[in-house]
Amino acid sequence: MKRCGFAQMCVAATTAAALSALLSGCGQSAPPIDQSDASPPQSGTVTLFPEAPPLPGETECKVVLQTGIRVTAAQHVPACTPVQYETNPPSGGDHWAIWAEYKRYEAEVPRELYVHNLEHGAIVLAYRCPPSGCAEVEAMLDEVRAEAASDPKCLTLPGGPEARLVMTPDSALDTPVAAAAWGATYTATCLDKPSLARFVAEHYGKGPEDTCSSASAVDVDLPDGGAPSCGDVAPDAAAGGPPGP
Repeated sequence: MKRCGFAQMCVAATTAAALSALLSGCGQSAPPIDQSDASPPQSGTVTLFPEAPPLPGETECKVVLQTGIRVTAAQHVPACTPVQYETNPPSGGDHWAIWAEYKRYEAEVPRELYVHNLEHGAIVLAYRCPPSGCAEVEAMLDEVRAEAASDPKCLTLPGGPEARLVMTPDSALDTPVAAAAWGATYTATCLDKPSLARFVAEHYGKGPEDTCSSASAVDVDLPDGGAPSCGDVAPDAAAGGPPGP
């Protein structure tokens, strides 16, 4: 495969021309989230080689975007039930009946929790941090979160978040940087803010349930945040609140 800089995208899919056009704006800042005129993302895989240094432990700077991923199941399972996902990070599937509050987390949000957020149209910004820390990764993801546009569906809720965005550590990732939406994934071995911001803008609000509801949302950072204690009780007996949408 020919390798190129960010300005010359390398497409690794059968839909090369269409996907290259889709990401043609990646060299610029991401546009505001605007679901009114957003076109459906096309299916396929795009591989980019931005001109950025690889993160520690990686050999090259590589960004892979997968879109149009088929989701074959989306059932509620009892809290604490483990689910195996077909993509890494997950892009949909069975999940718990509760979901995570929209915020930046210090604790790792269980995948079975944040997949429910994806079903609601959220974007999950995830990262795999080495023991030495990853301050620059966290800083870049924070910037993407802060610069994403506000969501009217969220702003109408009293005390609600500005947008359906979750930022969490995820030790099961294959790459140090990742993002997920319903039916789409982003993985990177380097920091490329333009392509990540573009992913957020393109795939925001694309879940089968377009809602910012907080009815069954939990906060895994807080002892009294409502998240189940899966290490102490049997799955069927785990807490987690009533089933949500």
